[in-house]
Formats: sequence, structure tokens, C-alpha cells
Amino acid sequence: MKTILFICTGNTCRSPMAEAICRHVMADRDDLFVASAGVAAFEGALPSMETMETLDRMGISHEGLSSCLTAEMIRKASLVLGMTNSHVRAARALVETDPDASNHIQPLDPKGELPDPMGMGQSAYDLLGERLMTLIPERLEALMNEEDK
Repeated sequence: MKTILFICTGNTCRSPMAEAICRHVMADRDDLFVASAGVAAFEGALPSMETMETLDRMGISHEGLSSCLTAEMIRKASLVLGMTNSHVRAARALVETDPDASNHIQPLDPKGELPDPMGMGQSAYDLLGERLMTLIPERLEALMNEEDK
């Protein structure tokens, strides 16, 4: 079973939204486990109301509480996808002595960063949801095809 781990800062906006969307679009894959964590998360926090509203509008359910990223999570994951370059650097720093773990940490969007919608209003969350709904299937297909070669 492959594990995909999405990471952001607090694990209340971007990464839980990405986790829920990934589960939704990959629902037919029984060989995937999807999770999320934050590089500076408080354990057990609920996703933001705006995140849940966006997911609800998309018809996607999500249950889960925030988790703080650990080296063990990274080592267990097949693929770690960060919302920003700083998230990727923070994750790599946790496993800097383990090149095998560090090699599977990448930005979710290689073309740019996915900014934090916190404090930007519901429309910013909705735009992020739309972006993730397009980006996640494209990115995972490319990465999984790469891995199969």
C-alpha cells in the first residue's frame, strides 16, 4: 500500500483539504492511504470552518484532526507533498540524515506555491479547492507513472 502525505503549516486549511480531495478523486484506488500533517501544527485541532465549507460545497466529506509532522510519518510515506517550498525544506530537515526518506518529499505544485488562505475569506478557500481538484489528479498520475517506470 502506498501512503501519500500532504503537508502545510498548521494542518487546518490546505493539507486537510488536499487530503480530502485526494481521497475523493482516488476513491477507486484501494492501494492508497492518504493523510496530512503540519510542520507547525497543534495536535488535535479541527479543520477551519472555511475548509469544511469548501469541501461541503464540493460534495466531499472529511473527518480528521490536525497532526504535527514527524520524521516517522515521512519515513512511512511513499510520497510527501508540500504546499510551499518552505514546507518541503522543513520536512527534509526532519529526515536530513536519511536520503531515502528525503527523496520522496516534493512540492505539490512544481509550478508554484499554494498560498495559505487563512484570513483571506471564503472565496480564497473555494479557489484553493478548485485548484487542488485540478492539480491533485494530474500530479498524482504523473508521479505514479514515474514510479512505475
